[in-house]
Amino acid sequence: MLRNYLKIAFRTLWKNRTHTLINLVGLSVAFGTCILLFLTATFELSYDRFHADASRIYRLNFLDTQRDGTPDRGPIMPYPISPAIRTEFPEVEGVTRWFDQSASVRWQDKTFGEDVRRVDADFLTMFSFPMLQGKASTAMQGISDIVISEKMAKAVFGSVSPMGKTVQLRLGDQWKPFTVTGVAGDSPENSSLQFDALISSQNQDDYQAYKDKWDHGSHTVFIKLKSGVTPASLQPRLQALINKYFAGDIAERTKQGYPKNELGFQRSLLLQPLTDIHFDQSVGGNTTSRVYIYSLLVIGLFILVIACINFVNLTIAQSITRAREVGVRKSLGAQRSQLFGQIWGETVLLSGTALLLGLGMAYVLLPTFNKLFRSHLSIQNFLTPNVLLVTGLGFLLITLLAGGYPSWFVTRFSAVEVLKGKVKVSKPGVLRNTLIITQFAIACLLIVCTLIMRQQVTYLQQRPMGLNKEQVISVPVGGDVNGTTFLRQMRERLANQPNVVAVTGTGVNIGAGLDGSSSRMTYGFNYNKREISCDWLRVDFDYLKTLGIKLKAGREFSPSYSTDSTAAILVSESLARQLGEANPIGKYIEPDSGRKYQIVGVFADFNLYSLHKKAEPIALQMLPDNAINYVLVRVNPQNLTGAMETVKAAWKEIDPKHEFIGSFVDENVERWYKKEQRLSTIFSSAAGIAILLSCMGLFAVALISIEQRTKEIGVRKVLGASVASIVTLLAGDFLKLVLIAIVVASPLAWYAMNQWLGDFAYRIDMPWWVFILSGLLAVLIAFATISFRSVKAALMNPVKSLRSE
Repeated sequence: MLRNYLKIAFRTLWKNRTHTLINLVGLSVAFGTCILLFLTATFELSYDRFHADASRIYRLNFLDTQRDGTPDRGPIMPYPISPAIRTEFPEVEGVTRWFDQSASVRWQDKTFGEDVRRVDADFLTMFSFPMLQGKASTAMQGISDIVISEKMAKAVFGSVSPMGKTVQLRLGDQWKPFTVTGVAGDSPENSSLQFDALISSQNQDDYQAYKDKWDHGSHTVFIKLKSGVTPASLQPRLQALINKYFAGDIAERTKQGYPKNELGFQRSLLLQPLTDIHFDQSVGGNTTSRVYIYSLLVIGLFILVIACINFVNLTIAQSITRAREVGVRKSLGAQRSQLFGQIWGETVLLSGTALLLGLGMAYVLLPTFNKLFRSHLSIQNFLTPNVLLVTGLGFLLITLLAGGYPSWFVTRFSAVEVLKGKVKVSKPGVLRNTLIITQFAIACLLIVCTLIMRQQVTYLQQRPMGLNKEQVISVPVGGDVNGTTFLRQMRERLANQPNVVAVTGTGVNIGAGLDGSSSRMTYGFNYNKREISCDWLRVDFDYLKTLGIKLKAGREFSPSYSTDSTAAILVSESLARQLGEANPIGKYIEPDSGRKYQIVGVFADFNLYSLHKKAEPIALQMLPDNAINYVLVRVNPQNLTGAMETVKAAWKEIDPKHEFIGSFVDENVERWYKKEQRLSTIFSSAAGIAILLSCMGLFAVALISIEQRTKEIGVRKVLGASVASIVTLLAGDFLKLVLIAIVVASPLAWYAMNQWLGDFAYRIDMPWWVFILSGLLAVLIAFATISFRSVKAALMNPVKSLRSE
């Protein structure tokens, strides 16, 4: 019986090979696309969940409000808060600081640039990074202990055991010895905390100066609660801690009339779950928006729905061709359940083949997909029990939904009526029309989203930033050299180069450089009873000149003034407005207790960070305490390649041990918006696939519909109907459905894109022409798909179509 069913299934599929091919291609593409998109989303959602006690680990966040009532949340903490929590909260099992920094490591005659993070002793017992050598409880007890990753152990020591070996780390301007006391497993790709080595947070440069100060923050703090303790039960005592140690700041905010936060206080301390950190884009870094992840899932679902709609429509449209077969089988005693099983079995066979082809397609395209979308997928991601289980259940669900209704529809025919020849296919019903509208609405929705996303990305890339990003080379300073010394040596070597216009240094890169590093320093202070907040940026001479930033008043930093490197400051126009000074030149500010700075110049506002957020007030200073991390070189536009080679040659003379990773600032700025570009690419690819699958389905349904109306077309031609009128008649019914789909998709697309654009401080106005263009594209594509077969049917000789009459 089973062999007989298989024979019939193969014969049926081969007999209708055009429709079989359409279904097979559609389902294969849908399965392959969904597998890649769903695995990417699954990987993103798995961040930090590998830790055994992830549900008990939290990151501390301050919650304040701005003057306009906008919530102001941030994870940057002062040094004393960690020991205070450790001492005053017995409910806390572990506390650790986390400094996201790098350093140079020297072993014998070799030097390596590594991610050396500063943490506290509890770090290894709080998180589930396996210890390959050494003990988690004792490996970081000393200030000169260092725990290295397996990758770093192999890179630095090769096959030699690193335990007990002494390495040199460059901290600030000095090389300091550290003893290897442990080797930890490498951080997995889905970890928010990445490191090559761990040392005590007491090695931080400013630790001694600020370890007892509550008004200076420079790191994040993680805590691990004991079993049974919840953040809600701890919140009142955390608020008491804030009220105790920030009493002066709270009193000042209250005096100035700042609104209270959502908890009803001037300042609060919140616990952010570890598993939410990867999706928190307020602090930058390697984070991903949940919107991005859910978009992947929705796009995959959309494509799968379109493929299933094609299958359902084709199967129902073909029902008349199987009616006689069903009638004969019923007359021979076949039960309806047997017929259902046979026809549904054909669905399983076809879908199973499509799934295998989709898996093969996903495997072949995996390297390209990873490169294009910066994913980290491998075949191992698919071969996990959970993924295999979900895939199996999803496959069964799809076959039931896509094949269940058509199987029921076909088997409901009455054997008597079929054998009498009385069964006729009814006019297209609500179901078929609804399914066609749905698939074209999805296609139109994706087209609109693609066009708007590309408009927004283009706007972000072309919007003036307040500086000239063209023809500027950004060079990260190597960890082996002092930034100020390196800048001086670069200036000396580039001084007489005709390609070079200006050279300066800065602590923060413009855009996302090839080193992948990002940092930010902000200061909050009071000025004439005003609470001021600004970005605090270390620069050097010629910073405004190099970046083409306009000086509005006063002067720029100059070597002629010896106090510029210790007591002078430049402020942006927005910072001057915050100070409330019509002419701030000559005024003093005091962001640090005991240190005053005189304002010597005012410059035009510019975007130091991406346009996701509004430009913040900026203060430029030249304090030698803050490091120069990047050298910026403005070059002549005539020979950019030659200029880059000139800068590279100068680098090699100064620091030949390290790889040159200089890049143009305009390219760095484009990298700020890589995620938006990737999402736009995904949407455009999905829109193309959706349109292709929709047209394949529409073509097949139109083909069957026209075949069923062959005699009608013949009669119309005999009565004098023209080819154009017949084509219009045949295509009109389908084009009405496409127009309805456009009407349905437009408000949904408007709402979705309005929500997406809400994440940008600088955004485009929703362009009305995008909706018209997407509608025209959908109509033209649908008409071209239908008219191809309609014209052929209209040109058919009516003698052939009416011969049986």
